[in-house]
Amino acid sequence: MNQQNIKTFRERYLPPLEAEMRALVRPTDPRHSGLFGMLRYHLGWADASFHPSRAQSGKRVRPVLCLLACEACGSPWERALPAGAAIEFMHNFSLIHDDIEDRDTIRRGRLTVWALCGLAQGINAGDALFAISQLALVRLSERGVPAPTVVAALRLFNHTCLALTEGQYLDIGFESCDEVSIPEYLAMVEGKTAALIACACEMGALIAAAPEDRRERLRAFGHHLGMAFQMKDDVLGIWGDPATTGKPVGADIARRKKTLPIVHGLEHSAELGALLARETLSEDDVRHATRLLEETESREYTEQVARDHHARALAALDEARLEGPAAQALHDLAQALLGRDH
Repeated sequence: MNQQNIKTFRERYLPPLEAEMRALVRPTDPRHSGLFGMLRYHLGWADASFHPSRAQSGKRVRPVLCLLACEACGSPWERALPAGAAIEFMHNFSLIHDDIEDRDTIRRGRLTVWALCGLAQGINAGDALFAISQLALVRLSERGVPAPTVVAALRLFNHTCLALTEGQYLDIGFESCDEVSIPEYLAMVEGKTAALIACACEMGALIAAAPEDRRERLRAFGHHLGMAFQMKDDVLGIWGDPATTGKPVGADIARRKKTLPIVHGLEHSAELGALLARETLSEDDVRHATRLLEETESREYTEQVARDHHARALAALDEARLEGPAAQALHDLAQALLGRDH
């Protein structure tokens, strides 16, 4: 894995990407400045008073994948900037709504939008960002992308958004389910996490006018990379270092989230089921549940599933037969995502 290679592409892509995004997140009427202030706050461009500021804004993994895929398929990456912005906006609109649905009050070390501005305004802000994501994608026509390709990109984008909400529907439903099977959980992840990463990779190939088989290989690469990405998140949500994840040890256990280690553990430990059924969980309960997950080898199981999907992602990338520095960066980024600690 070549971290310097990834860094080189990120340094090239991210400033123009942010400029593309900022061009769309600005009010045309001063009466709407508060709405756009909420969006800039969520995106890390403003403080809680909506004054210009810099805060943690996420890794921008999805748009970087889109731009890399476009360049690796032989097209100038600048053509895909509107798509990269649209994909990042979609991801962030879903985060605003996820925070409301999960009643999370902290994201990236700051109050979430709804915790800062209220539930109704939070919902409206997420809706606004979804609309902006559509407007961003239409700007492909200004980069010389043919109209039929723009229509195809919009179709792919909206099918992905629907898949994302379908996955979120399942995830919300799991909260009230006593039993969730591993296949059910994996189906949820395919929608909630893998669909958008698959879209990012396929979108880059689509904008580059890549052949259908290459698009399919890059979509498969993104799908399996997204599955591995979520499995890694599931491990970090229980065993991650709080200093790097920003979450307490055993955070997902305390919240009773149906992540893959917990679903696997519940299938193999009646004691864990009884423990998680308690009305409240103490810190000792969380530690006990963690020990039970280790006894059922649920961490090892989840890490193996992640490795399997990661291997399938790299195999699909190899089958796409891409060459050049951008293709190598796709491979390096896939390696880095599996090895991350936050």
